[in-house]
Amino acid sequence: MKSIIPPILTPMFDDERVNEQELRNQVNRMIDAGVHGIFAFGTNGESYALTDAEKERILEIVVEETAHRVPVYAGSGCITTTETIRMSRRAMELGADVLSVITPYFAGASQEELYRHYREVADAVDLPIVLYNIPVRTGNALSPATVARLAKDAPNIVGAKDSSGNFDNLKQYIELTTGLDKDFSVLSGNDSLILPALVFGGKGGIAGCANVFPHTMVAIYEEVIAGDLEKAKEVQDSIRPLRDCFKYGNPNTIVKLSTGLLGYPVGGCRRPFNSLSDEGMTRLKTVLAACTANGLN
Repeated sequence: MKSIIPPILTPMFDDERVNEQELRNQVNRMIDAGVHGIFAFGTNGESYALTDAEKERILEIVVEETAHRVPVYAGSGCITTTETIRMSRRAMELGADVLSVITPYFAGASQEELYRHYREVADAVDLPIVLYNIPVRTGNALSPATVARLAKDAPNIVGAKDSSGNFDNLKQYIELTTGLDKDFSVLSGNDSLILPALVFGGKGGIAGCANVFPHTMVAIYEEVIAGDLEKAKEVQDSIRPLRDCFKYGNPNTIVKLSTGLLGYPVGGCRRPFNSLSDEGMTRLKTVLAACTANGLN
């Protein structure tokens, strides 16, 4: 569980049906760029906007098209423990290699409730589990102490993705899970923190911007492994202009629009999360032109 794992986009036609052939194309595009996993229906895959039947079909396609070249991650987290177990078992049946389980959302949960939730899910499935912390979207934050407790107590909880945007939180995830008698991977869910995470002992990132510039995102990891931190910093900094465009709208919308503007027919996000102001679109086009001229791909 390392390097760059894209939460792959869910391509759609204008009528919002899933574009299955383009999904296959994007799987191959990511693998050809050197990614170390494909994450189906994560946040950038619009998991929040998909039906259960659509999720199952998407996972079937991703598993089939990946053909064991890299591990397949499936986002199986739901609001309740019972639903999360059901979705996790179904993902296991469909051939997922790893489960990414987001914290429950909408209703507030204590750390003890989160601990019990994840322990029940872990006990119910025979797959590795990555905890997913994104409190700005869910309203529930997994504390470093709870992550450490779960890492220690549940053999198949083997990693955590931190999308809090708080580097100290991510760093504590790393510090409190280092030295366990198992390999535990902390992954950055914030693309701007991939290099710092790697420097301090993290294993990589689940990177939405990899949908736009997969080779560039993989290069951050590769330069660190090669020992060239200065080059890794240059590559990490090169994606800042794209991320700066997130201020104009939903980041998922920006990522999907960017991929489309580069010539891939991935469509838009499902309504109502599918629009961008004229100012935002103008800026996005300018940034993408500059990025590609500078060699991002």
